[in-house]
Amino acid sequence: MASRGTVKASGNFNANADAEVLHKAMKGLGTDEEAILKLVIARSNAQRQEIKAAYKTLFGKDLIKDLQGELTGKFETLIVALMTAPITYDVETLHKAIKGAGTNEKPLVEILASRKPQQVKDIVAAYKKDYDHNLEDDVCHDTSGHFQRLLVILLQASRQTGLQQELIDSDAQALFKAGEQKFGTDEQTFITILGNRSAEHLRKVFDAYMKLSGYDIEESINRETSGHLKHLLLAVVKCARSVPMYFAETLYHSMKGAGTDDNTLIRVMVTRSEVDMLDIRAEFRRLFACSLHSMIKGDTGGHYRNALLLLCGGDDA
Repeated sequence: MASRGTVKASGNFNANADAEVLHKAMKGLGTDEEAILKLVIARSNAQRQEIKAAYKTLFGKDLIKDLQGELTGKFETLIVALMTAPITYDVETLHKAIKGAGTNEKPLVEILASRKPQQVKDIVAAYKKDYDHNLEDDVCHDTSGHFQRLLVILLQASRQTGLQQELIDSDAQALFKAGEQKFGTDEQTFITILGNRSAEHLRKVFDAYMKLSGYDIEESINRETSGHLKHLLLAVVKCARSVPMYFAETLYHSMKGAGTDDNTLIRVMVTRSEVDMLDIRAEFRRLFACSLHSMIKGDTGGHYRNALLLLCGGDDA
C-alpha cells in the first residue's frame, strides 16, 4: 500500500553527511534553525534514527540533547518529536499523559482510538520495556468508571476482524435499547460493541442504527453520555468511520477559537506525516471552509510555522 504521507525517505541519503550539517547548524554563535528544519523534514523517521546514531559516532554527543540545548519553545518540541521513533513517541506521550498530577485525557483518547491493534500491542510492550511498568495498570490507576473500562478494552488490542453479518442488526438494536430507548443509559453495551467490533463491521452497524433510530450514532452518544467517556466513544466511532477524517477534525479543533492547542497540533502533524497526511488534508478541505495549510499559516508563526507547513506538504486552497 502506497504511503499517503507528505514526508518521504530521501533518495541519496547519507547519515554522516546529514549529521555534519546538523552539527554545523548548532556550532558557534547562534543556531541555523532553518537549516535544521529543512533537513529533518526532508528525511523519513527511519533515516532520522540513522542520523542520530551517526551523530553520536562522529561527535560523541546525543543529537536530541544538543537540539534541546539549542532550540526553544514549540519549535524545539516539534523537532524533538520528529527525531523520536514513532512507537517511542507514542509511549512517551502516554507516559506523560498519565504521570504527574492529574491525567491529560486527550492524548490517551487519541492514541488508543486511532492506532491499529498491532501498534497498540507494540506500544504496550515498549512501555513495559521503557518504564518497567504495565501500561494497563498505570491507566487503571489514573482513570475510573466506564472511561477506564473502554480504555482497557482498547489496550487489549483484540478487535475482531471482518464483518459478522449476523450481528449487524442485533448490534444496532442493542445500541438503540441501551441509549435512546432507555431511561438513563446502559454504557456497558456501548463500550462492549464499540470496543470489540472491527471498523468495517461498525460502519454497517452505524447505518443500521440510523435506519432504526433516525439518529446518527454520534448524536446519540452526545446525548446519552458525557465527559471523558463521551470523548472516547466519539473518537472510536469517528476512527471506525475514517481515521483521516478524525484527525482532520482534531487538527481543526486544535486551532479553532482563542489560543492554539499546540501539543495536539504537533502530535498529529508529527505522527501522521508519514502515514495519511494527504488524506487528512483532503478531509480537512471537505469538512471546513479552508485548507489545512491556510489554517496553520494563520494560526502559527516563525520557524515553527515553516516546519508545520512543510509537514502539511502543500495547499489545497
